Amino acid sequence: MKTVQDRNKNAQNDHGGFTLVELLVVIAIIGVLVGLLLPAVQAARESARRSSCTNNLKQMGLGLHAYHDARGSFPSGWTAPAADAQGEPGWGWASRILPSMEENALFDRIDWNVGIDQSQHSAVRVTVVKSFLCPSDGGSKTIFNIGQGEGAEGANVDLAPNLFQVARSNYVGMFGTNETKDSPSAGDGMFFHNSRITFADIKDGTSMTILAGERHSGGGSSVWVGAIQGARESLGRIVGDADHVPNYRKLEPDGSLHEGHFNDFKSQHTSGVNFLFADGSVAFVDETIDINVYHSMSTRSGGETVEFRGR
Repeated sequence: MKTVQDRNKNAQNDHGGFTLVELLVVIAIIGVLVGLLLPAVQAARESARRSSCTNNLKQMGLGLHAYHDARGSFPSGWTAPAADAQGEPGWGWASRILPSMEENALFDRIDWNVGIDQSQHSAVRVTVVKSFLCPSDGGSKTIFNIGQGEGAEGANVDLAPNLFQVARSNYVGMFGTNETKDSPSAGDGMFFHNSRITFADIKDGTSMTILAGERHSGGGSSVWVGAIQGARESLGRIVGDADHVPNYRKLEPDGSLHEGHFNDFKSQHTSGVNFLFADGSVAFVDETIDINVYHSMSTRSGGETVEFRGR
């Protein structure tokens, strides 16, 4: 005959833990919940990164406006002798606004009359400026600038004796609708060789004229320092053109997608690119934008009338 104590002990044994089936069910439920929540977490993180990218461009806008207030014009796309657009010193527009990016010490180390590739600037040109990098782009923070050697554009390999590392940037100025190689001193945008564009030159309206935008490292690495003498694609590393819509991709005959041209604007954000406008505002331009509207926004005085609402 079982005592009360025996019955209580048996009851405890019957309910002492999970069965294997119950454990598998719990694990499956957790897996489903993770699967449902993970995309939302990833989307939230990308939203935060895109917001940070927007703030970077807004800060650049403040710096460019401050430069205009002090000097009477926006900085040159890059500076070089009138007869040699790829000559020294080559310092670009972004280098001129370093104080506004809280980089006063870096700014003070630059000798504006000496070329970027000279030895005294070896430490300057590899200095990474966090505000010049989009958080969504996980590429290397430095690149090899290619000299006169053979090889693929932007390849991270030792091709020539005059190669050196340069800090990367994710933001390039708007050259306009034509390519830099065709007319480096005559861009119809805001930044080109020895340019000195003022607010009065922007006939199309500051809120409809692009100053600068994004370029991710996978589609043509860009730099903040400027145009480096002898480097391949040196001009395209500091300015971009609107020859193609943002994030342009070309379907090749073999079915692969080509990333477009080196000078294009492109980002790691989904479906578009962040752009800074001449009034200091930042807008997300969808990659499906009409090419004619995009062209109109890329020139400072084309005379077009367009309507645009960014995201």
